[in-house]
Formats: sequence, structure tokens, C-alpha cells
Amino acid sequence: MNAKVNISNRAGATFPVRRMNFDFDNVPEYWMSDSAAFTHFMTALSALFPDGEKLFIDSVRAVRYHPAIKGNETLQKEISAFIGQEAMHTQEHVGFNVSAQKYGHDVTTLEKRTGVVIQTSRKLFGALVKPFGMTQEMVDLTMTTALEHFTATLATQLLTNEHIRDWMTDETMKYMWLWHAVEENEHKAVAYDVYEGIFGRGVKAYGLRTFALTVAMLVLFFTQSSFVLRLLKEDGKLNLKELSTIYEYGYSPSKGVISGMASEMLAYFKPGFHPNDLDTVELLRNWKVKLGL
Repeated sequence: MNAKVNISNRAGATFPVRRMNFDFDNVPEYWMSDSAAFTHFMTALSALFPDGEKLFIDSVRAVRYHPAIKGNETLQKEISAFIGQEAMHTQEHVGFNVSAQKYGHDVTTLEKRTGVVIQTSRKLFGALVKPFGMTQEMVDLTMTTALEHFTATLATQLLTNEHIRDWMTDETMKYMWLWHAVEENEHKAVAYDVYEGIFGRGVKAYGLRTFALTVAMLVLFFTQSSFVLRLLKEDGKLNLKELSTIYEYGYSPSKGVISGMASEMLAYFKPGFHPNDLDTVELLRNWKVKLGL
């Protein structure tokens, strides 16, 4: 595994904060079965996380003492653990991104572009919903709720799609992604419960959260895809062979990790939806045993 794990549950939440310390020094350049295509695909995802996780933390922290949820002690404990887990995800993805940078892959620029995309998106989304009385804090929470559904659904795919796991031939990277996947599912309902606690389940709340997911998925798709193409081009490997690999294991109906997310992503559009409707209890129990978590 090549990592130290320190588990803490001082917040008293239903899930702990695991303090990780991965050593990425010996991670090979192409750690996905020596495939440039899929390594860059995963690196492009990793480039999204540092600023993305910061948005999640900041948006939930900004409203945690809203009058509607301030007195909910159970939810306050969940929020504390959520922030702790997301902070660790940021730390470890930054560590990996630095290790990819040493091979000449300009992940630092991709991280900066992610920050620009996030700031631009939140301002534009804020302008669109301002007539409905939405503050910037509410905009950020709505975006976070939508993106948390995406990360939890992607996490489920990593834990259930054996095709993607078989490509992860480096044990450090495989453990890092699976640990992250477990935790994304552990806290998948926190941002949603904060959102629902403040906005409720009415038509306005439904419209805002589903609109946010639609916008977020479009922005994510084009941003991550552009990152993949940039990494491949800079690496001199932008060709049909590499792109066909990404299609087969990213988007094809039979093996694709992204296409495999479709049904769970669409569940978000169901009126009355809650993240815990997508039952991952047994899945997480099994993976926590396998990973020693």
C-alpha cells in the first residue's frame, strides 16, 4: 500500500477521518497497466480534485451554522467529519499530482485551470439564479451537492467496475483511489442533507439542484476531456489507438466507467431523491475489510 493510516473519529460522526500519508515517489509514469491513455485519463480527474474539494469544504463550512441546521447536533458531527475527509483527499491528490509533474506532465497548469473553471462557473451560475434570491453561499452549496453526487457515483464505479480496477497495476495508486472511493460513499449524503435542511424538498429546491447537476456535468465533461487531450498531446501520444482505449474503458456500454455511472446519475432527477436511496452499505463493508479500513 505504501501509506500510513491514522483513523480518528473525534467528531462522533457515522464515519471516521482517516489521516493518510501516501508515498508517491516510486509510482511509475504510466501506472495504469503502462497505458499512457488511461493514466492520463485518471490524472486529468486527479487534477480536478484539489480545487474541487476546496469548494466542497468551503461551501459546507460557510452554511453549517445556518439557523435551519445549527441545532442539528447529528448533522454538525457529520459536517466535521466530511470536512476532515475532504481535506485528506485534497492533500493526497496534491501529492500525486506533484509526482506526475516530475515526469514532465504539466498537472500544475491543469490544477490552475480547474480553479479558473470553478470560479467562473460559480459566478455565472450565481448570476443566473440571483433573480430567485440565491446568495453566493447558496450557489456554492447547490454546486457542491450536485458534484458530490457525481463523485459518489464515480466512486461506486471504481468499487464495482472490475475492468477499471484491473488497469490499476500500481498498488499505491490503486489503494489511493479505492480509499478515496470508500470515503466518497461514506459521506455522500452530508452535503445533500445540509442542502435539504436549508432548502427543503419543494419545487424550487428540486429545480435548483437538478439544474446545477446538469450544468456541472457539462462543465466537468468538457474540462476533464480537454485535460486528457492536452496531456496526450504534450506526451506525443494523441492518436487513435490511445483514444480508442479511453473510449473502451471510459465510455463504452460494456466496460466504461463513465457510461456505467448513467443510471445512478439520473436518479438525482427523481423527485424525493436522497443519496442513501442508492444502497452501498454492503459494498462499503466489504471494501473496508479488503483495504484494512
